Amino acid sequence: MSTLEEIEAAILTLPSQDFERLRQWFFDLDYQRWDEQLEQDIADGKLEALAQEAIAEFESGQCREI
Repeated sequence: MSTLEEIEAAILTLPSQDFERLRQWFFDLDYQRWDEQLEQDIADGKLEALAQEAIAEFESGQCREI
């Protein structure tokens, strides 16, 4: 049995309160990693083209309030 399979099996045996704590922890970890990746992408300039496109559309009046 692989480590992942062992983890999955252990999760299935958790009492509901512990499962909820694990679910929240995993959600928070996932969000934190996503946020870190986004910040790294910004620092690396990977979103610069999208930002410039959005600014150009705004300045040309192609945007509307929602």
